[in-house]
Amino acid sequence: MPTILGQNQYGKAENRVVKITRDGATHHIKDLNVSVALSGDMEEVHYSGSNANVLPTDTTKNTVYAFAKEHGIESAEQFGIHLARHFVTSQPAIHRARIRVEEYAWERIETSDANSKFIGADEVKHSFVRKGQETRLTQITYDGSSWEVVSGLKDLTVMNSTNSEFWGYVKDKYTTLKEAHDRILATSVSGRWRFNWTDDEQRMPNWEKSYEQVRRHMLQAFAETYSLSLQQTLYQMGSRIIENRAEIDEVRFSLPNSHHFLVDLEPFGLKNDNEVYFAADRPYGLIEATVLRDGCEPRIPVDLTNL
Repeated sequence: MPTILGQNQYGKAENRVVKITRDGATHHIKDLNVSVALSGDMEEVHYSGSNANVLPTDTTKNTVYAFAKEHGIESAEQFGIHLARHFVTSQPAIHRARIRVEEYAWERIETSDANSKFIGADEVKHSFVRKGQETRLTQITYDGSSWEVVSGLKDLTVMNSTNSEFWGYVKDKYTTLKEAHDRILATSVSGRWRFNWTDDEQRMPNWEKSYEQVRRHMLQAFAETYSLSLQQTLYQMGSRIIENRAEIDEVRFSLPNSHHFLVDLEPFGLKNDNEVYFAADRPYGLIEATVLRDGCEPRIPVDLTNL
């Protein structure tokens, strides 16, 4: 045979599941987009078309919805762990499961106070507005003995309107950029962090608290760093997470530098004292790096789009 089969996987991608938990009149929402990828003894289905070892992708889809009922959705990570364990332990031919989850956050709509002519806030616990700040992410990988959990977020847009400079850089005959000693620093954060929880004998992290705290440390580092480069800010964001969250060994960021250029208002007889900017969405600088706990090896893929 002149060819052989290489790496392969299959499953059902982007299963949208919304779980409503009703605590009396108070309701809670978990809104997920779940993708399942399975691999194992799948040579024959590729070579001869035999489906003897194939769990249908439709079954994986049904499992996602059934597990939302049977196990609930405590967190994106915990839900992914339930699914990965099930597929590997229930199917002899499946040796590895990778579960990717996007979570879309909702918050309660504040209603009129109870003394108004409308339904009072004390009576309405079921109305929500979709949060638009970021999408929460996680990827669960299980091979029957060890776990890898990489969580993160994307599309978290942040800006510092001052306390950012950029100067002292290399200049050649093609350089036209002027040095800046007071500039806007803005980016849309795409970040991933890897947990050091790898087996069932270890104490499992509190996934919800961990996400909230990582996000908080990330934003505080962005706000509190007097930045001479976006690279410096990135490193401070990653370091703050590693230093404050013992359950995380590795953080990787992909940060587009959302450029803001001062508009020349002199033709109109106006002075632009760092007040009016043109926000350019393309092209943009792209700053990427991994921050590691000392002594740890990097495992998050360099190309975050391959997560």
